Amino acid sequence: MKRIYYIFLLAVLGLFLFTGCRSLNPSVMMKTGKNFKYSTFPPTQPMEYKISENDALSFNIFSNDGFKLIDVTTMAGEGGGGNVRVSSTAGGLKYQVEFDGSVKFPLLGRITLKGMTIREAEAFLEEKYSTFYNKPYVLLEVTNRRVIIFPGSEGAAKIVALSNENTTLMEALASAGGIAKSGKAYNVKLIRGDLKNPTIYLVDLSTIDGVKQADLVLQANDIIYIEPQLRIGSDVIAETLPYLSFITTIIVFVTLIKRTP
Repeated sequence: MKRIYYIFLLAVLGLFLFTGCRSLNPSVMMKTGKNFKYSTFPPTQPMEYKISENDALSFNIFSNDGFKLIDVTTMAGEGGGGNVRVSSTAGGLKYQVEFDGSVKFPLLGRITLKGMTIREAEAFLEEKYSTFYNKPYVLLEVTNRRVIIFPGSEGAAKIVALSNENTTLMEALASAGGIAKSGKAYNVKLIRGDLKNPTIYLVDLSTIDGVKQADLVLQANDIIYIEPQLRIGSDVIAETLPYLSFITTIIVFVTLIKRTP
């Protein structure tokens, strides 16, 4: 009987090592090596959103500094200085920022707006359209800005729209419901840029000093990943319970056979 007992203990230990080591926390994503070098935050953080690839722009242009707020993008005739027959449109027209950062606008063709703030892009377009219209007045808005947030628990990832031009990391986390109970506040990864070669920042929100870094302005398609806590006990039990039940059944069966005369 002792031999069977020892076999049972060895089987349990083997299952713990085999299963536990493989899946102490199988939901953990985006792991970095022990000596991974995270990017350092620049001394001054940009306080405004900058236009990037795949942004959808709502574009309105008016003549005479927008005095009458007449949309000249749908004009029925040709001319400049506002002396044309025009009509207004609700919500403006939509223009896509292409893969190279350029946008195709009426009369101007493709021009590059990537890297500009909304204010800079509006001033740039007003200067370009001054060739065709009298004191053009441009209004731009990015309509599809969003970030992806993994708050630190399974099945709770969210896509959060950036409704403001200067939405910060802290505001986005609050919009997503905050950090999950099982999330590590000291291990918040901000992944930015091309996923083939991303820039990865590490933010520690468990301290006041770390909270200062959360004041940074998010950019479109940023990924905020909060690593979940290890759940060694529950994960290992869940993984090994079917095997333990099988082994226990075999031991009971063998014991009964030995006791049978």
